[in-house]
Amino acid sequence: MGTDQLGRDIFSRIIGGAKVSVIIGVSTVFIAGLIGTAVGIIAGFFRGWIDVILMRIVDVQLSFPFILLVLVINAVIGTGLRNIVISLAIGGWVIFARVIRSEVLAIREKEFITACIATGVTRLEILVKHIVPSLFTPMIILGSLQIGTYIIAEASVSFLGFGVQPPIPAWGNMLNEGKDYIFSSWWLITFPGLAIIITTLGVNLFGDWLRDTLDPELKGE
Repeated sequence: MGTDQLGRDIFSRIIGGAKVSVIIGVSTVFIAGLIGTAVGIIAGFFRGWIDVILMRIVDVQLSFPFILLVLVINAVIGTGLRNIVISLAIGGWVIFARVIRSEVLAIREKEFITACIATGVTRLEILVKHIVPSLFTPMIILGSLQIGTYIIAEASVSFLGFGVQPPIPAWGNMLNEGKDYIFSSWWLITFPGLAIIITTLGVNLFGDWLRDTLDPELKGE
């Protein structure tokens, strides 16, 4: 794969960038998933004014472009590996909240929930013993699909100079460093770009496989 403008090995930097991208993707999904799942469960289960307030907050945040919001947050809290995870989690929790809320609303209408209410099971027991366990599959599927999104977002933010900073190897800042040599040294941006494409494609295919494997409705088709 050659070397970059400073004589550093491209292949070893891509391997190092893979570690950074996977850490950021998985960490962001974990944090955003926890926040969004908690908000979605509260909004979908308790409904009423709590649901209205939480969903209006979600609507307001969704009105801002995701990458722009992440850039603004990074400009405020600073750059670096930890801060990019925080900014991506703050920008991405709303997706989990929306999806989990819709799942909770659907589960609430199931016959077994109606039977639990009729037999006098408390709301807390229904939530803990029946609704939350039913959310594990959609949470896993959504999380696996979102990892690719966060990898691309991290690369975009790093490319613009607000993410992971040199000398830490990250695919985004490798693209940023190589853009000035695109016509003379094509490999500087080609191989990091291919790494982003292949990794994101692999994660998305894995997420599709998980969905097909874990979703009982798809199994029955």
